[in-house]
Amino acid sequence: MSSTLFDKIWDRHVVQVVDDGPTQLYIDRLYCHEVTSPQAFAGMRERGLKCFRPEQIYCMPDHNTPTHDQDKPIEDPVSRQQVDTLAQNARDFGLTHFAMNTKDNGIIHVVGPEKGLSLPGMTIVCGDSHTSTHGAVGAVAFGIGTSEVEMVMASQCVLQQKPKSMRININGLLGKGVTAKDVALYLMAQLTTSGATGYFVEYAGEAVRALSMEGRLTLCNLSIEMGARGGFVAPDETTFAYLKNKEYAPKGEDWDKAVNYWKTLKSDDDAVFDKELSFDAADIEPRITYGTNPGMGIGITESIPLDGDNNFKKALSYMCFQPGDSLLGTPVDYVFLGACTNGRIEDFRAFASIVKGRTKSDNVVAWLVPGSWAVDRQIRKEGIDKILEEAGFEIRQPGCSACLAMNDDKIPSGKLCLSTSNRNFEGRQGPGSRTILCSPLTAAAASVTGKITDPRELL
Repeated sequence: MSSTLFDKIWDRHVVQVVDDGPTQLYIDRLYCHEVTSPQAFAGMRERGLKCFRPEQIYCMPDHNTPTHDQDKPIEDPVSRQQVDTLAQNARDFGLTHFAMNTKDNGIIHVVGPEKGLSLPGMTIVCGDSHTSTHGAVGAVAFGIGTSEVEMVMASQCVLQQKPKSMRININGLLGKGVTAKDVALYLMAQLTTSGATGYFVEYAGEAVRALSMEGRLTLCNLSIEMGARGGFVAPDETTFAYLKNKEYAPKGEDWDKAVNYWKTLKSDDDAVFDKELSFDAADIEPRITYGTNPGMGIGITESIPLDGDNNFKKALSYMCFQPGDSLLGTPVDYVFLGACTNGRIEDFRAFASIVKGRTKSDNVVAWLVPGSWAVDRQIRKEGIDKILEEAGFEIRQPGCSACLAMNDDKIPSGKLCLSTSNRNFEGRQGPGSRTILCSPLTAAAASVTGKITDPRELL
């Protein structure tokens, strides 16, 4: 019987199915960060439990970590307590802990793939919605709640209703200056932020196959913003080349054996999906958002729609825009490059390709934040830091930073930020802040012109 890739991975991990209830699903990897894990650890202590398989659990602070002076105590008492608590919990329960300001630290959704901890065919969970990122390697990865984090700690299983399956095909090749981020923003606008609710999405088509691993990680990261339970890409030679020789990836004969298995991880030719959609890559141009959810977006040469519901009107009022406005030429106050969406080495290469030989606009405050210390090392190895410094930029230390303002990096009230992160909700980047989501190329173009600019003009 033919099967989708999602079915193949899911079914392989089923422990039991509860009649008229959820599936007990075995989990290969649990990632824990400092914000959603404290209550789970507290529950384990109250019940006198140890982690069932501690070697499959990895802990890392990222949301609260400052992006400067990481060698000093964290100034904010709440952030400091959460980071310190995670360290103590990891010690008490015998878990691997990638501590702040160590070579292994960064954002968990950046570090997991770059270390080879996230592998094809795995089931991966974390108390964070953007766990869908790890689907880029061909894994079933999704976010869970804190009570479910405790469930996995105790049993290495989680109770889940099986999602429906969707395949989204992007046919043809992307045009100049169009990135995976633009594809994701385009899909959100087409499907809305609830259009994939209840589904697990497989991304396919020529444009998806042509994406680098970094591009696939960006695309899968944003699956949740369409309402999907998760998203993934079937592993292929691009995947294998990316994972080969990674620290935690199989080695030697184990590698050959793993690749032979990974090559079977694809939907059968006659597999039937609950829903299938196709789009033409030629229809996608660099994208920006104009409202207060990621689905409120337009092509950079387009204008804001002329009419909408009350939420549309409320969003435009908050953003200080008008129906029918073109956003090209709009002055920008802040630019943020980073987050688990666009904090990888490819994103810094793209940003540098625009700013090289140019100078940062005086009216723009730019925060460039690597997704991990490994990314930071690669930036310096390739001399990207020199290009950025010559253009008037400085690189901050790794962390989630201004993606969600749970640390010192907050956009001031009323200021407009072009951000490579994943959400533009009211106050997401700081109380009263206004966020436009975009790709690293579009962010770079704004950082040197001081206004929203079509990056294709500077390529």
